[in-house]
Amino acid sequence: MIRWYRGRLAARVFRPFVLVAVLAAIGCLPPLAAADDHFGIPQVKFINERIAVGWEDAGIQPSAPATDGEWCRRIHLDVIGRIPTSDELQRFLANTSPSKRPELVARLLGDEYVDEYARNWTDVWTTVLIGRDVANERVSRPGMRQYLRRAFSKNKPYDRFMEELVTATGATANRKDIDGFNGATNFLSGKLEEMGVENAVQATAKTAQIFLGLQVQCTQCHNHPFNKGKQNQFWEMNAFFRQTRALRRFDGSRDVQWVELVDEDWAGEGGNPEEAELYYELRNGLMKVAYPVFVDGTEISKSGYLPGTMEDGTPYGAHRRKELAKLIKASPYFPKAIVNRVWSHFLGYGFTKPVDDLGEHNPPSHPELLDGLAERFREQSFDLKELVRWIVLSRPYSLSSRAVAANAKDDPALGEKPKFSHFYLRQMQAEQLYESLLTATQADKTQRAEEAAKKKDQWLSQFVIAFGTDEGDDATTFNGSIPQVLMMFNGDLIKQATSTGKGGFLDAVATSGASAKAKIDTLYIAALSRKPSAKEVATANAILKARGGDVVGALQDIWWAVLNSNEFIINH
Repeated sequence: MIRWYRGRLAARVFRPFVLVAVLAAIGCLPPLAAADDHFGIPQVKFINERIAVGWEDAGIQPSAPATDGEWCRRIHLDVIGRIPTSDELQRFLANTSPSKRPELVARLLGDEYVDEYARNWTDVWTTVLIGRDVANERVSRPGMRQYLRRAFSKNKPYDRFMEELVTATGATANRKDIDGFNGATNFLSGKLEEMGVENAVQATAKTAQIFLGLQVQCTQCHNHPFNKGKQNQFWEMNAFFRQTRALRRFDGSRDVQWVELVDEDWAGEGGNPEEAELYYELRNGLMKVAYPVFVDGTEISKSGYLPGTMEDGTPYGAHRRKELAKLIKASPYFPKAIVNRVWSHFLGYGFTKPVDDLGEHNPPSHPELLDGLAERFREQSFDLKELVRWIVLSRPYSLSSRAVAANAKDDPALGEKPKFSHFYLRQMQAEQLYESLLTATQADKTQRAEEAAKKKDQWLSQFVIAFGTDEGDDATTFNGSIPQVLMMFNGDLIKQATSTGKGGFLDAVATSGASAKAKIDTLYIAALSRKPSAKEVATANAILKARGGDVVGALQDIWWAVLNSNEFIINH
């Protein structure tokens, strides 16, 4: 009987989200701020104006504003990586101030949530920089996480963040018996060697892709067939990494224990450090020579020597990676790439698709907005929290996810360029789901950060495909596939979340002394940030009746179904 009722309730709740989302406003206050209110922030006003021009040009109208409950859930997910607690939601809904939204943003970006903010963006950037694959022996995930947590806790300026990652030297692992630990080295430590040869192909591709928004990997072997990318540009970019080596350290074991990233004089493949060249092969078999030249054509010294001084005081040599970091920072692509990436994180789509493929061959949906935000971000000293503030307080971010007839064609999933006339539904990231399950069930999260991260990695590993893509990425099956559905229905985390053990979440709700209606309300608010509809309450009461008054068992069935609903796992 339990399985039958769970199946019936899951079928009711696990229906297309658009149907259940109509009920999301129950128990929530309407938005207080006007739809075009920019809260006195000029950058927010700029976003609203440029997006409105796009709506006008396309002849579409935006959806209504999201309810306070929807917006509160959305911003907690996107900024700190989890749904709000019941107390956080109720406090926000009870606030009658017209500035309640910027006040909540300020709190989420401030000291009160600094640890959770850092944890969320550490998750995001760990995936960007080194992927979810935990099997790479040349990368220390704890070391990478430690660096990222500190960077986001301090709100390190993005240009310095990039520079530290691109130029890092030292040991990848943080151990008492290792000198020179530098967690930033983990970005490049696994990307300098391919097939046993240190040719920095992955370092070249990922650095350009992440920090410039340029996909140069296709030009490794030939000129790009669809854009202006040339084979020589890939190898000229690659030359910046040829002074760098990733030294494997074994510590008396046959297995690699850590990697040390060092910079050394490089004699070039021709053996002449004065003009240290590398060779690459054209498709017709001819060999060409390359020296360090940036994507905009800027050349640096051809010398393979690191900076030094001759006996007569004459300086010589160049630190190629440091020169590369300076050129990246000065490039107009640098702020545009991060603005595009952060916008995509919050709005579901960037101004280009893929988000890390800028250039004339792939024009953005809103070029003036992208350029203008990039310029303002540079003027703001590359402050990531300020960029986040501008985006989450903008009008497109505040819209309902329910499309209307006037914007029904605004669907990037069908290949259309996004107009951002409504909030695009998207599934939670695996990390967000994990943290949200812990939040909804009030599970104990008092363990140390590294212990919690290790436990999370073990849970996430079930979705990572062991083989990677051509670009060295890991892939994931966390996309609504059968393995994910089975995990949600029967996995250990769900079993723990729906446990009726003494002192657990369900036990506390069942023994609270509240009415049956209040107990059901508690479950829906904890998981979905809203109260149940009348129909959902009626279904719950039918389960309670069928259970013969077994309140704990009925609540367990309801809780299981709610946690397995589309509405719970979707950011809406």
